[in-house]
Amino acid sequence: MPELPEVEALKDFLTEHLAGRRVVRVLPVAVSVLKTYDPPVSALEGGTVTSVRRHGKFLDLAVDSGLHLVTHLARAGWLQWKDPLPAGPPKPGKGPLALRVALETGEGFDLTEAGTQKRLAVYVVRDPGEVEGIARLGPDPLAADFDEERFAALLKDERRRLKGALRDQSLIAGVGNAYSDEILHAAKMSPFKLAASLTPEETGRLYAALRGTLTAAVERSRGVAAGRLKTEKKSGLRVHGRTGEPCPVCGDTIREVSFSDSSLQYCPTCQTGGKPLADRRMSRLLK
Repeated sequence: MPELPEVEALKDFLTEHLAGRRVVRVLPVAVSVLKTYDPPVSALEGGTVTSVRRHGKFLDLAVDSGLHLVTHLARAGWLQWKDPLPAGPPKPGKGPLALRVALETGEGFDLTEAGTQKRLAVYVVRDPGEVEGIARLGPDPLAADFDEERFAALLKDERRRLKGALRDQSLIAGVGNAYSDEILHAAKMSPFKLAASLTPEETGRLYAALRGTLTAAVERSRGVAAGRLKTEKKSGLRVHGRTGEPCPVCGDTIREVSFSDSSLQYCPTCQTGGKPLADRRMSRLLK
């Protein structure tokens, strides 16, 4: 799933390629992708792009008519830049193409989604705040006013495990499964530790890991073409998706805990005092 660093890089890429250019066609290919119907997507046609912004994991493309094309790429969605776009209209079918945006220059982009779980979402709204997912977002962890004191206040009464708290978009915007693993590894904390149990020193360490991990990932992604961002993300991850590999810090074997639709990775030596975390799903499979 694209998370804050990748969406930030897409925002920068699209700002460079879209700002000041006129949209001539918006073609939804998969009906499931559209989450709003008034205004229709055709209302964007003829508008000139004025800005591209990021809200958590949402991309927000604004045109001079006052409308916004808002996108959430979900788990398997992606944006593919085309220069030029293929000739002729796209054909609806079972392929990954969900929506195409064409510019007057002949360039444009496709929104695609792999797999059968169609969760990619597109909204056409007059105000991004009309999108429920944006309206409920917590603070952006890279915002200038997101200091350690504000972070501590968010966690003070949080009774969930750190892994779940970091992924909650209404608590902190933009962090998902991959970067929560990376942040906790950098902070040397168990993903199962209760957020409200942190000492002031631990809170400071987690805050530094949060800001440092995301800032470094954004810098790695800056200037990378949209089509290479997935590869760039994967190459920069130290523990997430690396089950069975040696920890780059201590050399211990990276372990995994599986859930119904996801998994987390961690280093026992760095994060849990050398003790493997209980993986109930794997335990059931081994019985």
